[in-house]
Amino acid sequence: MYTQGLDQQGKPEQEKQRRPAESEAELRAFQRRCDAEEKIEAKDWMPEAYRRTLVRQISQHAHSEIIGMQPEGNWLTRAPSLKRKVILLAKVQDEAGHGLYLYSAAETLGVSRDKMVDDLLSGKAKYSSIFNYATLTWADIGAIGWLVDGAAIMNQVPLCRCSYGPYARAMVRVCKEESFHQRQGFDIMHVLCSGSEAQKAMAQDALNRWWWPSLMMFGPSDKDSEHSAQSMAWKIKRFSNDELRQKFVDATVPQAEFLGLRVPDDDLHFNEATGHYEFGDIDWQEFYDVLAGNGPCNRERLAKRQKAHDDGAWVREAARAYAAKHAVQEAA
Repeated sequence: MYTQGLDQQGKPEQEKQRRPAESEAELRAFQRRCDAEEKIEAKDWMPEAYRRTLVRQISQHAHSEIIGMQPEGNWLTRAPSLKRKVILLAKVQDEAGHGLYLYSAAETLGVSRDKMVDDLLSGKAKYSSIFNYATLTWADIGAIGWLVDGAAIMNQVPLCRCSYGPYARAMVRVCKEESFHQRQGFDIMHVLCSGSEAQKAMAQDALNRWWWPSLMMFGPSDKDSEHSAQSMAWKIKRFSNDELRQKFVDATVPQAEFLGLRVPDDDLHFNEATGHYEFGDIDWQEFYDVLAGNGPCNRERLAKRQKAHDDGAWVREAARAYAAKHAVQEAA
Protein backbone atom coordinates (compact mmCIF):
# COMPACT_ATOMS: atom_id res chain seq x y z
CA MET A 1 0.00 0.00 0.00
CA TYR A 2 3.02 2.27 0.34
CA THR A 3 4.43 0.84 -2.92
CA GLN A 4 1.70 1.61 -5.40
CA GLY A 5 4.15 2.39 -8.19
CA LEU A 6 5.42 -1.17 -8.50
CA ASP A 7 2.96 -2.02 -11.23
CA GLN A 8 4.03 1.00 -13.26
CA GLN A 9 7.77 0.40 -12.98
CA GLY A 10 9.45 -0.80 -16.13
CA LYS A 11 12.57 -2.93 -16.49
CA PRO A 12 15.27 -0.83 -18.18
CA GLU A 13 16.98 -2.63 -21.02
CA GLN A 14 20.44 -1.94 -19.60
CA GLU A 15 19.43 -3.46 -16.28
CA LYS A 16 18.19 -6.60 -18.00
CA GLN A 17 21.43 -6.86 -19.96
CA ARG A 18 23.52 -6.59 -16.78
CA ARG A 19 21.59 -9.36 -15.05
CA PRO A 20 23.83 -12.39 -14.37
CA ALA A 21 22.79 -15.72 -15.81
CA GLU A 22 20.49 -17.63 -13.48
CA SER A 23 20.11 -21.38 -13.90
CA GLU A 24 16.79 -23.16 -13.59
CA ALA A 25 18.25 -25.18 -10.72
CA GLU A 26 19.09 -22.01 -8.79
CA LEU A 27 15.64 -20.55 -9.38
CA ARG A 28 13.90 -23.77 -8.28
CA ALA A 29 16.08 -24.01 -5.16
CA PHE A 30 15.28 -20.40 -4.28
CA GLN A 31 11.55 -20.97 -4.72
CA ARG A 32 11.75 -24.03 -2.47
CA ARG A 33 13.27 -21.84 0.24
CA CYS A 34 10.42 -19.36 -0.12
CA ASP A 35 7.84 -22.14 -0.05
CA ALA A 36 9.45 -23.55 3.09
CA GLU A 37 9.07 -20.12 4.78
CA GLU A 38 12.85 -19.70 5.14
CA LYS A 39 14.14 -16.18 5.57
CA ILE A 40 16.33 -14.86 2.76
CA GLU A 41 19.24 -12.84 4.13
CA ALA A 42 21.34 -10.14 2.49
CA LYS A 43 24.30 -12.41 1.68
CA ASP A 44 22.16 -15.27 0.34
CA TRP A 45 21.82 -15.92 -3.38
CA MET A 46 18.63 -14.47 -4.81
CA PRO A 47 17.22 -13.93 -8.31
CA GLU A 48 17.94 -10.48 -9.70
CA ALA A 49 14.21 -9.92 -10.21
CA TYR A 50 13.60 -10.66 -6.51
CA ARG A 51 16.29 -8.19 -5.48
CA ARG A 52 15.00 -5.55 -7.89
CA THR A 53 11.42 -5.96 -6.65
CA LEU A 54 12.52 -5.56 -3.04
CA VAL A 55 14.62 -2.48 -3.81
CA ARG A 56 11.61 -0.82 -5.46
CA GLN A 57 9.18 -1.86 -2.74
CA ILE A 58 11.32 -1.03 0.29
CA SER A 59 12.63 2.26 -1.11
CA GLN A 60 9.13 3.39 -2.09
CA HIS A 61 7.94 2.42 1.37
CA ALA A 62 10.76 4.51 2.89
CA HIS A 63 9.97 7.48 0.63
CA SER A 64 6.32 7.30 1.71
CA GLU A 65 7.26 7.46 5.39
CA ILE A 66 9.46 10.51 4.81
CA ILE A 67 7.02 12.38 2.55
CA GLY A 68 4.22 11.33 4.90
CA MET A 69 5.69 13.53 7.62
CA GLN A 70 4.62 16.66 5.71
CA PRO A 71 0.79 16.52 5.87
CA GLU A 72 0.88 16.06 9.64
CA GLY A 73 3.85 18.35 10.19
CA ASN A 74 1.57 21.02 8.78
CA TRP A 75 -0.39 20.89 12.07
CA LEU A 76 2.45 20.66 14.62
CA THR A 77 2.19 24.34 15.55
CA ARG A 78 -1.62 24.41 15.34
CA ALA A 79 -2.63 21.36 17.37
CA PRO A 80 -5.52 22.30 19.71
CA SER A 81 -3.67 21.54 22.96
CA LEU A 82 -0.19 20.90 24.30
CA LYS A 83 -1.09 17.22 24.77
CA ARG A 84 -2.15 16.87 21.14
CA LYS A 85 0.98 18.69 19.99
CA VAL A 86 3.26 16.34 21.95
CA ILE A 87 1.44 13.26 20.63
CA LEU A 88 1.58 14.49 17.03
CA LEU A 89 5.25 15.42 17.39
CA ALA A 90 5.99 11.88 18.62
CA LYS A 91 4.11 10.44 15.67
CA VAL A 92 5.96 12.53 13.08
CA GLN A 93 9.22 11.51 14.74
CA ASP A 94 8.17 7.87 14.43
CA GLU A 95 7.65 8.31 10.69
CA ALA A 96 11.19 9.63 10.32
CA GLY A 97 12.43 6.56 12.18
CA HIS A 98 10.44 4.27 9.90
CA GLY A 99 12.09 5.85 6.88
CA LEU A 100 15.50 5.26 8.48
CA TYR A 101 14.79 1.57 9.18
CA LEU A 102 13.56 1.04 5.65
CA TYR A 103 16.38 2.86 3.87
CA SER A 104 18.78 0.76 5.95
CA ALA A 105 16.95 -2.44 4.96
CA ALA A 106 17.08 -1.46 1.27
CA GLU A 107 20.81 -0.74 1.52
CA THR A 108 21.41 -4.41 2.39
CA LEU A 109 20.33 -5.17 -1.18
CA GLY A 110 23.22 -3.20 -2.65
CA VAL A 111 21.57 0.15 -3.40
CA SER A 112 22.93 3.32 -1.82
CA ARG A 113 20.81 5.74 0.14
CA ASP A 114 22.03 8.58 -2.06
CA LYS A 115 20.70 6.75 -5.12
CA MET A 116 17.32 6.19 -3.48
CA VAL A 117 17.04 9.83 -2.42
CA ASP A 118 18.09 11.04 -5.88
CA ASP A 119 15.40 8.84 -7.46
CA LEU A 120 12.80 10.34 -5.14
CA LEU A 121 13.80 13.96 -5.77
CA SER A 122 14.02 13.45 -9.53
CA GLY A 123 10.52 11.97 -9.62
CA LYS A 124 11.78 8.60 -10.83
CA ALA A 125 10.76 6.82 -7.62
CA LYS A 126 7.16 6.78 -6.40
CA TYR A 127 5.65 7.17 -2.96
CA SER A 128 2.12 6.51 -1.74
CA SER A 129 -0.52 8.60 -3.49
CA ILE A 130 -2.28 9.29 -0.17
CA PHE A 131 0.34 11.81 0.91
CA ASN A 132 -0.48 14.14 -1.97
CA TYR A 133 -3.73 15.30 -0.35
CA ALA A 134 -3.95 18.41 1.82
CA THR A 135 -4.68 18.47 5.56
CA LEU A 136 -7.24 21.27 5.70
CA THR A 137 -8.50 20.89 9.28
CA TRP A 138 -7.47 19.28 12.55
CA ALA A 139 -9.95 16.46 11.78
CA ASP A 140 -7.74 15.51 8.83
CA ILE A 141 -5.03 14.53 11.33
CA GLY A 142 -7.54 12.22 12.97
CA ALA A 143 -8.60 10.81 9.61
CA ILE A 144 -4.99 10.12 8.63
CA GLY A 145 -4.31 8.26 11.85
CA TRP A 146 -7.56 6.32 11.75
CA LEU A 147 -7.80 5.57 8.02
CA VAL A 148 -4.31 5.91 6.52
CA ASP A 149 -2.43 4.29 9.37
CA GLY A 150 -5.24 1.77 9.76
CA ALA A 151 -4.74 0.79 6.12
CA ALA A 152 -0.98 0.69 6.69
CA ILE A 153 -1.40 -1.78 9.54
CA MET A 154 -3.64 -3.96 7.39
CA ASN A 155 -0.87 -4.25 4.81
CA GLN A 156 2.22 -4.12 6.96
CA VAL A 157 1.45 -6.74 9.60
CA PRO A 158 1.75 -9.47 6.93
CA LEU A 159 5.07 -7.91 5.90
CA CYS A 160 6.45 -9.01 9.28
CA ARG A 161 6.44 -12.46 7.64
CA CYS A 162 8.04 -11.25 4.41
CA SER A 163 10.57 -13.71 3.00
CA TYR A 164 13.35 -11.11 3.09
CA GLY A 165 14.71 -11.09 6.63
CA PRO A 166 15.92 -7.46 7.02
CA TYR A 167 12.60 -6.10 5.74
CA ALA A 168 10.52 -8.43 7.92
CA ARG A 169 12.48 -7.54 11.05
CA ALA A 170 12.22 -3.80 10.39
CA MET A 171 8.46 -4.14 10.04
CA VAL A 172 8.00 -5.58 13.53
CA ARG A 173 8.79 -2.28 15.23
CA VAL A 174 7.11 -0.25 12.48
CA CYS A 175 3.83 -2.10 13.01
CA LYS A 176 3.92 -1.63 16.77
CA GLU A 177 4.29 2.10 16.30
CA GLU A 178 1.66 2.24 13.55
CA SER A 179 -0.86 0.69 15.94
CA PHE A 180 -0.28 3.66 18.28
CA HIS A 181 -0.78 6.02 15.33
CA GLN A 182 -4.07 4.40 14.41
CA ARG A 183 -5.40 4.62 17.97
CA GLN A 184 -4.31 8.26 18.19
CA GLY A 185 -6.23 9.08 15.02
CA PHE A 186 -9.37 7.26 16.13
CA ASP A 187 -9.22 9.06 19.48
CA ILE A 188 -9.14 12.43 17.70
CA MET A 189 -12.19 11.46 15.64
CA HIS A 190 -13.98 10.12 18.73
CA VAL A 191 -13.43 13.37 20.65
CA LEU A 192 -14.65 15.43 17.70
CA CYS A 193 -17.73 13.24 17.22
CA SER A 194 -18.52 13.55 20.94
CA GLY A 195 -18.28 17.34 20.83
CA SER A 196 -20.33 20.04 19.19
CA GLU A 197 -22.24 19.73 15.95
CA ALA A 198 -19.56 21.80 14.24
CA GLN A 199 -16.84 19.44 15.47
CA LYS A 200 -18.76 16.37 14.30
CA ALA A 201 -19.34 18.03 10.93
CA MET A 202 -15.59 18.63 10.70
CA ALA A 203 -14.99 14.91 11.35
CA GLN A 204 -17.56 13.94 8.70
CA ASP A 205 -15.97 16.27 6.17
CA ALA A 206 -12.55 14.69 6.80
CA LEU A 207 -13.99 11.21 6.34
CA ASN A 208 -15.66 12.31 3.10
CA ARG A 209 -12.34 13.51 1.68
CA TRP A 210 -10.05 10.72 2.92
CA TRP A 211 -12.22 7.62 2.46
CA TRP A 212 -11.68 6.97 -1.24
CA PRO A 213 -7.96 7.89 -1.30
CA SER A 214 -7.53 5.45 1.61
CA LEU A 215 -9.06 2.64 -0.45
CA MET A 216 -6.72 3.53 -3.31
CA MET A 217 -3.73 3.05 -1.00
CA PHE A 218 -3.82 -0.71 -1.48
CA GLY A 219 -2.93 -0.28 -5.12
CA PRO A 220 -4.64 -1.29 -8.36
CA SER A 221 -7.28 -3.99 -8.55
CA ASP A 222 -5.82 -7.50 -8.75
CA LYS A 223 -6.69 -7.79 -12.44
CA ASP A 224 -4.53 -4.72 -13.13
CA SER A 225 -1.70 -5.58 -10.73
CA GLU A 226 0.97 -7.04 -12.96
CA HIS A 227 3.56 -8.12 -10.39
CA SER A 228 1.34 -9.07 -7.47
CA ALA A 229 1.26 -12.80 -8.26
CA GLN A 230 5.04 -13.10 -8.43
CA SER A 231 5.50 -11.15 -5.20
CA MET A 232 3.08 -13.51 -3.49
CA ALA A 233 4.91 -16.56 -4.87
CA TRP A 234 8.15 -15.20 -3.40
CA LYS A 235 6.32 -14.54 -0.09
CA ILE A 236 7.11 -10.85 -0.26
CA LYS A 237 3.37 -10.18 -0.21
CA ARG A 238 0.93 -12.41 1.66
CA PHE A 239 -2.39 -11.02 0.42
CA SER A 240 -3.52 -9.49 -2.83
CA ASN A 241 -4.48 -5.82 -3.13
CA ASP A 242 -8.19 -6.56 -3.29
CA GLU A 243 -8.05 -8.93 -0.31
CA LEU A 244 -6.38 -6.27 1.84
CA ARG A 245 -8.81 -3.59 0.65
CA GLN A 246 -11.76 -5.79 1.60
CA LYS A 247 -10.30 -6.50 5.04
CA PHE A 248 -9.85 -2.77 5.58
CA VAL A 249 -13.45 -1.97 4.61
CA ASP A 250 -14.83 -4.76 6.79
CA ALA A 251 -12.87 -3.50 9.80
CA THR A 252 -13.41 0.22 9.29
CA VAL A 253 -17.11 0.56 8.45
CA PRO A 254 -18.24 -0.62 11.92
CA GLN A 255 -15.81 1.90 13.45
CA ALA A 256 -17.40 4.70 11.42
CA GLU A 257 -20.84 3.57 12.59
CA PHE A 258 -19.64 3.62 16.21
CA LEU A 259 -18.48 7.21 15.71
CA GLY A 260 -21.84 8.12 14.22
CA LEU A 261 -20.28 8.99 10.85
CA ARG A 262 -21.52 8.06 7.40
CA VAL A 263 -19.10 6.46 4.93
CA PRO A 264 -19.40 8.49 1.68
CA ASP A 265 -20.48 5.57 -0.52
CA ASP A 266 -24.10 5.18 -1.59
CA ASP A 267 -23.38 1.64 -2.79
CA LEU A 268 -21.97 0.45 0.54
CA HIS A 269 -23.94 -2.39 2.11
CA PHE A 270 -23.36 -5.55 4.11
CA ASN A 271 -23.78 -8.80 2.21
CA GLU A 272 -25.18 -11.40 4.60
CA ALA A 273 -24.29 -14.24 2.25
CA THR A 274 -20.59 -13.41 2.04
CA GLY A 275 -20.15 -11.76 5.41
CA HIS A 276 -18.42 -8.79 3.78
CA TYR A 277 -19.28 -5.19 3.00
CA GLU A 278 -19.72 -4.46 -0.68
CA PHE A 279 -18.62 -1.01 -1.79
CA GLY A 280 -18.82 1.19 -4.86
CA ASP A 281 -16.40 1.61 -7.74
CA ILE A 282 -13.12 3.39 -7.08
CA ASP A 283 -12.14 6.27 -9.36
CA TRP A 284 -8.94 4.71 -10.65
CA GLN A 285 -8.33 7.64 -12.99
CA GLU A 286 -7.83 9.86 -9.95
CA PHE A 287 -5.43 7.28 -8.52
CA TYR A 288 -3.28 7.17 -11.66
CA ASP A 289 -3.37 10.96 -12.04
CA VAL A 290 -2.07 11.44 -8.49
CA LEU A 291 0.52 8.69 -8.91
CA ALA A 292 1.72 10.36 -12.11
CA GLY A 293 2.39 13.59 -10.20
CA ASN A 294 -0.82 15.48 -10.87
CA GLY A 295 -2.42 15.34 -7.43
CA PRO A 296 -3.39 18.31 -5.24
CA CYS A 297 -0.01 18.52 -3.47
CA ASN A 298 2.51 16.49 -5.52
CA ARG A 299 4.69 19.42 -6.49
CA GLU A 300 4.47 20.97 -3.03
CA ARG A 301 5.56 17.73 -1.36
CA LEU A 302 8.62 17.23 -3.57
CA ALA A 303 9.56 20.90 -3.40
CA LYS A 304 9.61 20.79 0.40
CA ARG A 305 11.62 17.57 0.39
CA GLN A 306 14.10 19.11 -2.06
CA LYS A 307 14.46 22.19 0.14
CA ALA A 308 15.04 20.05 3.22
CA HIS A 309 17.64 18.06 1.29
CA ASP A 310 19.40 21.23 0.14
CA ASP A 311 19.29 22.78 3.62
CA GLY A 312 20.93 19.66 5.03
CA ALA A 313 23.82 19.66 2.56
CA TRP A 314 26.22 21.18 5.11
CA VAL A 315 25.52 18.30 7.53
CA ARG A 316 26.37 15.71 4.88
CA GLU A 317 29.49 17.63 3.88
CA ALA A 318 30.61 17.87 7.51
CA ALA A 319 30.03 14.16 8.02
CA ARG A 320 32.08 13.30 4.92
CA ALA A 321 34.89 15.63 6.04
CA TYR A 322 34.92 14.06 9.49
CA ALA A 323 34.95 10.57 8.03
CA ALA A 324 37.87 11.46 5.75
CA LYS A 325 39.80 13.03 8.63
CA HIS A 326 39.12 10.01 10.84
CA ALA A 327 40.28 7.65 8.08
CA VAL A 328 43.57 9.55 7.76
CA GLN A 329 44.08 9.37 11.51
CA GLU A 330 43.35 5.65 11.55
CA ALA A 331 45.81 5.05 8.73
CA ALA A 332 48.51 7.02 10.56
